[in-house]
Amino acid sequence: MNFNNILTEYDDGITTITINRPKKLNALNQDTINELHHAFKEANVDQDTKVIIVTGSGEKAFVAGADISEFADYSVEEGEYLAANGQKILFNFVENLSTPVIAAVNGFALGGGLELAMACHFRVASDNAKMGLPEVSLGVIPGYGGTQRLTQLVGKGRAMEMIMTAGMIDANKALDYGLVNHVTSQEELLPLCEKIAKKITQNSSVAIATAIKAVNACYQDGVDGFEVEIKGFGECFGTEDFAEGTTAFLEKRKAKFPGR
Repeated sequence: MNFNNILTEYDDGITTITINRPKKLNALNQDTINELHHAFKEANVDQDTKVIIVTGSGEKAFVAGADISEFADYSVEEGEYLAANGQKILFNFVENLSTPVIAAVNGFALGGGLELAMACHFRVASDNAKMGLPEVSLGVIPGYGGTQRLTQLVGKGRAMEMIMTAGMIDANKALDYGLVNHVTSQEELLPLCEKIAKKITQNSSVAIATAIKAVNACYQDGVDGFEVEIKGFGECFGTEDFAEGTTAFLEKRKAKFPGR
């Protein structure tokens, strides 16, 4: 599929998706959200892709928010649909992908940008990154899962403060809060993400997909995460990856997982 607002690149098990709207600081409009949905979907079904990295073009912004000009005159019904549809096709979609997704936060990650980063399975930030949910300064609240995922990641008190003040935190505070896993220089951001991704690609993609499902179950209302884990654990015993992994361990060699 040809894209106007994003770039995709594949190399040795890793697909990198770059949001490419530098004049808009990579702000998310509906076209970009739709393109991201298709890019993530294509990478997820690609048997060769073991890890997805998402980042923004340039050195200023991962995603500096949503494109406000697109919805400034929306009605109540249109606003509700905007949030519901966005969560369905991108933010919840990314969170529940079976392929691991790393957010390489290379600058401003505000509003919808931070919400996209939080939907990824974990985050790595450059030392110039700034993160926040400024929506209340516009008379609205985060609508792409920000109130939920920020609370899950940093705790209720910190999430309340960030949302209510509409302020930004820097990369080191984000690291202290547990919002990001690592902080590095701009130059080393993608190399570090790729280094982590390489470690992931050495493991069973089937087991990783099952682990993602089990971890996410912890945050789903009415779902017993322990039961999801038990079921997933048992299902692993019927995979070719389990047979290869245990055989390789007993034979004291490196496993070559078939991904089945």
